[in-house]
Formats: sequence, C-alpha cells, structure tokens
Amino acid sequence: MAPSVSDIVPPVTDAIADLKLTATKEDKGPSYPFYYPYYDPNEKFPPTQVYEHTDPGAKADRAKPHLLTPETNVTHLSPFLGTEVSGVQISQLSEEGLNELALYAAERKVLIFRNQDFKDIGPDRQIEIAKHFGRIQRHPTSGNVKGYPEFHVVYRGSEHDMLKEIISDERINRTQWHSDVSYEKQPAGTTFFFILDQPAVGGDTLFASQVEAYNRLSPEFKKRLEGLRAQAESSRRRGGVVRREPILTEHPLVRRHPVTGEKALYVNQGFTRRIVGFKTEESEYLLKFLFDHIAKGADFQIRARYEAGTVVVWDNRVTAHSATADFNLGDRRHAVRLTPQAEVPTE
Repeated sequence: MAPSVSDIVPPVTDAIADLKLTATKEDKGPSYPFYYPYYDPNEKFPPTQVYEHTDPGAKADRAKPHLLTPETNVTHLSPFLGTEVSGVQISQLSEEGLNELALYAAERKVLIFRNQDFKDIGPDRQIEIAKHFGRIQRHPTSGNVKGYPEFHVVYRGSEHDMLKEIISDERINRTQWHSDVSYEKQPAGTTFFFILDQPAVGGDTLFASQVEAYNRLSPEFKKRLEGLRAQAESSRRRGGVVRREPILTEHPLVRRHPVTGEKALYVNQGFTRRIVGFKTEESEYLLKFLFDHIAKGADFQIRARYEAGTVVVWDNRVTAHSATADFNLGDRRHAVRLTPQAEVPTE
C-alpha cells in the first residue's frame, strides 16, 4: 500500500523549504512528498452551492502591460490555441497582471509558462493566487493534499497509477478528451497545473480548441445545435473515496465565453452523458459525431510539453484536453491542479 502523506512529510507548519525532498539513487520517492495523493474515506464535502462569479479577465487592460512586458517572450504553437511564455513569474504578478492572465488564457486558450517558481512558493500562496480566478473546486473523488482539499493531485508511479484507476487496460488507448469537472453547476474556468516530477520522455497533455471545433461546423449544423442542452454527470470511482455524492446537471451544448464573446462546443467524452429531449439512439449518434470531431481535429490541437518549472494555465470553458499515458510505468509523473470555478454556462 502506498504510504500516507503524513508518514513521509514534516508537519504542514514547517518551512516551505521542507516541501521539497531531492531524490537520490537510494531514494526513489517523489521529489515533493508533501503533494503525494491523500485519500481519507471520512472526509466529506457538502453539496456545492452556486455563487456569484465575475471573471477577472473582464477587468483587464487589453494591451496586457503588466503581463506582456518587454522582458516577456511568447511563442505561439498554433493559430487557434497554445502559447509558450517565458520571462515572467506568475507568483510575482500584481492584481492587474493576474487579470491580464485571465484574459490572455481566454484568448489563447492554453498558456505554457516556463521556468516558474510556482511549485516552491508553498500551498497557501498557490491557493491565494488561484482564488483570484474563482472559488476553487474541491474534487469529490481524486487524491488531494492532507489539510489542503483544494489541490487535485495527478500521480502515476510504480506504486500508484491513478490513470489506470480511471481508464482500464481494456481500452486500446487511454486518450480521453474532457473539460475538467464540467458536471459542476459552475464548471472550471482559468485552471492551473504545475509539474513536480516528469518522465524523461512523454507524459504530455493534448489540448483542443472547442472554439475552433465549433467554428468548423457548417452554419446549418450550428443552427441545429442552438438551444440544445446536455446532461453531465460526475463519476464515482469503484472502491475509492466519495467526499460528495455524484450529481447530474444540465448545460448548453454550445456556450459563450463571458469576456471574449466566442462560442465554443461544450461537450466532452469524459462527463457528457446525453442530449436532453433526444431519444437514446439520437443522443448517442450526435454525441459520437461531436466527440469524434473534437478528438480527430489535429489541426486545432496542440501537445503541451512539460519540463522542470512548467506551469500550464488554460481556460476549461473553451478547451478540451487529454492526458497521454505514453511513458514507462516505472517513470514518475507527479503534478497538481488548482481548479477555480467560473460562471454558470450560458448560450
């Protein structure tokens, strides 16, 4: 059995420097054991309540002078989404800079920040920054951090393979496109993901623009999607913890971003269950087309590559993504997600 986080880390109140444990030839454990996935079967969350959300990107200066300074370097990976950013530290951004970050993430969909100190600034500061973008979702089933349920821990190593728990070996591949927690009444908006341990090769994330996926559809097909709503449902992992009971919600098939005004498909293989008002066969037929359209759209997808110090910030409202399990089981992939919730989806 994997060790409890309480067995491998010092108390939470210790210095931030204690969060890191450098691996040696004798020590093959995680570099940051503080963030080892923690499961408490007695931890319970109340039902999530709707709150009033205003996207910070709406307050941003469109020129982004606090984010895109003369020292900032950007490289666009695709015309439709994806920008690598260096020369700026997320941890040092002012309130104005964070507002501009929200706007830039909405515009470019996925931002890949290099050489960040984010993983070393401590959990309280990490949460403080993420909360600028909305109330942080507490995941009902995944591993979190002891004392910090705001963290969603992604971990795959020889002793613990979270991905295998979600997608079994019965699948030919483990690619599964999704938008994080789209079953929530207020799903994810501007999302943070930072790497702690990364395989030497592989372990990237695929991202697709749901805006461009929508734009590729014919005008007549877009008209047919107008007004349609989908049911989305969270899943209960077999034998795992359940901190909050699964819920079933409805949201539009096409949603509009509150800041950019762009329309995006809002369906995904992970959580979308059926189209409201359609019979079973009709719903399955249309959803399969949309799922295939998103998954096969290589010309509106990117592959985010990770390295030490990488932080990826993306807008879950206008993207879909999938992990890639293309690395050896003996390699460790350890990352953490902070998932601010945004507005209730609207057409």
